[in-house]
Amino acid sequence: MHIKTVFTIISAVFLLLTTSCQKEIITPAGSGANLVLKFKFDPTQARLGSNGQPAGVAVGNAGQDPNFNSMSAHYAELAPTATTLLGAGAVIYKAPETTAGGASAIDFSQAKLAGNNEIFLTIPLSSIAAGSYEWLRLSLAYQNFDAKIYIDTTVSGVVIKDEFPVTMAGFIGFNSYIKTLKIKDNTLAVNSNKLQGFWAAETKVTAAGTTFTSIESGQAPAGATTVPNPIFATSPVPAGSCVVTGAFAGGKLSITGQETSDVVVEVSISTNKSFEWKEVIVDGKWQPSKGEALVDMGIRGMIPRRL
Repeated sequence: MHIKTVFTIISAVFLLLTTSCQKEIITPAGSGANLVLKFKFDPTQARLGSNGQPAGVAVGNAGQDPNFNSMSAHYAELAPTATTLLGAGAVIYKAPETTAGGASAIDFSQAKLAGNNEIFLTIPLSSIAAGSYEWLRLSLAYQNFDAKIYIDTTVSGVVIKDEFPVTMAGFIGFNSYIKTLKIKDNTLAVNSNKLQGFWAAETKVTAAGTTFTSIESGQAPAGATTVPNPIFATSPVPAGSCVVTGAFAGGKLSITGQETSDVVVEVSISTNKSFEWKEVIVDGKWQPSKGEALVDMGIRGMIPRRL
């Protein structure tokens, strides 16, 4: 296929992912057999770069294996081959969008959140074209996880030098309209669109017998979010879309259209050092008060497998 034709198709698909404002295209699951997708978060899974190849933490950076509380997806597609262009496979899910914040964006208020070993999509098998599918494409939108933050400061004469738990709410979809955001125990009013890389953090700090809560938010650099795609050479995805691609473990997923029981697929997400920042003080501890900027919240690989 001519390269100009390929990128024309990619551009059209990107418009589908970013400008469409419509209801979900999948009807609710009925009494028939379903395709069931459930998350698994694995810090021991291979750490991949955007090209789908193994990648270590960048020189000058450090990272943590965060403990995931929940995640949501914006788009799901089954692709039969490595040359199937984005949007040309079986598109099985697209989340609601809104223009409440201006440009079309994922409607975070309608996001379905799921935690470890929890179901995030249930789709009637009758709505999926029969065939064999080698790849799953999943556009991830939001993640909530617990990590650690190091605080080195003095408040009212009290010296604080310790690591504390922090809950991070990170948006990795192309654009998200956020009305309000509950990080952990506290809610942040946003009322606007936020591009990929927006984050908010909630930290509880105890010092001298007093506990106080800190709420912060920020924006990771454009293009910094890692989106693994092992077939980028034959089936690229638009920048900023967070369409992660993974091959089905153990061979292709076969849908016959004659199933009488649910087909359950575990979607294993690599969280191996997926929370990454630029070091100022080289100690492996995240110290934003020292200028250590968050540079990546992207997941580090995806392996779907039929259970």
